[in-house]
Amino acid sequence: MRLRTRVRQDRPGDPELSLPGDVELPAPARLALTAGWNLAESLGLPLAAYAVGERLGGQGPGMAAAAAMVWLTAVIRKLLTGSIPGLLLISGLVLTLQTVLVLATGSVLLFLLQFPMANLALCILFARTAPTGRPLVAQLAAEVVALRRPSVAHPGLDHFFRTVTWLWAGIFAVSAVGLTVLLAAEPAPVFLLLTTVVTVAGVAAGTLLSVLWFVRMLRRCGLRVRFGQA
Repeated sequence: MRLRTRVRQDRPGDPELSLPGDVELPAPARLALTAGWNLAESLGLPLAAYAVGERLGGQGPGMAAAAAMVWLTAVIRKLLTGSIPGLLLISGLVLTLQTVLVLATGSVLLFLLQFPMANLALCILFARTAPTGRPLVAQLAAEVVALRRPSVAHPGLDHFFRTVTWLWAGIFAVSAVGLTVLLAAEPAPVFLLLTTVVTVAGVAAGTLLSVLWFVRMLRRCGLRVRFGQA
C-alpha cells in the first residue's frame, strides 16, 4: 500500500512545519552553503595543506600535511559539535591509508597501490554500514545536504538508503579491481591518468544513479520533497 502525502499550502506568516511524510531540504542557498562547507572541510582544506606541504618538502610531507589537516578539523568538529561528519571521517581514513603507503616505502609499485587500496577501503566502509540501521549514505545525506527524513520511519526510504549504500560499495569495489588490473597492465604515467578517469567516472555514475533512484523511490512511495525557508 502506497503512502499518500499532501503538501500543505503555506499562508504568509504561517510557521513552516514538516508534515510526517515530508522529505525536507534546506532552501537552495542554504543547501549550497551546507554542501560547500562540508566539501571544503573534507576536500578543500586537505588539498590546500597538501599544496603547502608538497611545496616545502615534497610529496610525502604533502600527504602527511593533508592527513593532519583532516584529523585536526575532525578534532575541532568533535569539540564544537560533539560529532564528526561522515564525509570528514572518510577523507581522514583514506588520506591516512595513502600517507602510510607513501611514507612507508620508496617503491613506485607500493606508492601506486594506494589508489586501488583507497577504493577497497571505501568499499568496506560502505558495505559495513549498508545492512545496519544507519547506512552511510543516509548519514552523508543528512550531513552534506541537510536532508531531513520524515518524522515517522518510512520502510521505502529506509530500504532506499540501505540499497544505495550497497550500490556505492559495489562502485568502489569495481573501481578497486579495475585499478588493480590497470596497475598491472599499464606504465605509471598512463595508470595515473586512467586513475583520474576511473575515479571521476565512478563518482559521476554513482551520483546519477543515486539521484534517479531517489526520484523513483519518492514517486513509488508517494513522498514529496519540500524546501525550507532561507
